[in-house]
Amino acid sequence: MRRVIFNQKGGVGKSTITCNLAAISAVEGKRTLVIDLDIQGNSTQYLLGQKVTDSDKTIAYFFKDCLSISLFGNNNSTGLEGVIHETPFPNLYVIPSHPELEPLQGRLESRFKIFKLKEALEKLEGFDCIYIDTPPILNFYSQSALIAADRCLIPFDCDTFSREALYTLMTALTEVKADHNQNLEIEGIVVNQFQKQANLPRILVDELIAEGLPVLSSMISPSIKIRESHTESKPLIHYMPNHKLTIEYLALHAEIHSR
Repeated sequence: MRRVIFNQKGGVGKSTITCNLAAISAVEGKRTLVIDLDIQGNSTQYLLGQKVTDSDKTIAYFFKDCLSISLFGNNNSTGLEGVIHETPFPNLYVIPSHPELEPLQGRLESRFKIFKLKEALEKLEGFDCIYIDTPPILNFYSQSALIAADRCLIPFDCDTFSREALYTLMTALTEVKADHNQNLEIEGIVVNQFQKQANLPRILVDELIAEGLPVLSSMISPSIKIRESHTESKPLIHYMPNHKLTIEYLALHAEIHSR
């Protein structure tokens, strides 16, 4: 299963959701891979405790390799195997991001490399679950992820701006599905930073549900513990396995895997 976590609005918890769901999959015994396509590299730092400075050991190397053409006109791409890193957590692996993704983007777009990630993932063996973290914009990398994935999770934080951005996002996902990846399913909207005692979040969520949008029943509460887990570079299942927030992530993981 290849799952992309995407929203065009920043600050909605993409990297946090990606890494915590992936960590739970790994704890359950599934060999799990996280691919960090966000130039900020938050998933990379969350899982490895540091950014990876050598671009030849990151997803940037894979995309550079996609631009390499032999004298005989054949693509020399060596695939993803050489840029996969073990994390400190059993069964959990990551392909790190790197700032070099930014200058590569124009060349990749001009040479129509939008399907290269999908092709590489179809050849990659040995993983039960793959989670793809994306930049908060519909660019070459996020489109590559949406084309390569089977499922899409949409993080949503409860404010009016996020709601307006959500409608634009749903239209964009429908276009990607129609034009490039008919197998892509919108798995659901993950309500993040949900304050159940406050009126506005509850009203917004109820309205989304009334409009027929696929809001998942498992919602994630705000907590300082998530920032602490970032600082410690430990997903919640390893940092505080019995905390309320961890239980919420376990419920979210169970919900999406029961579908």
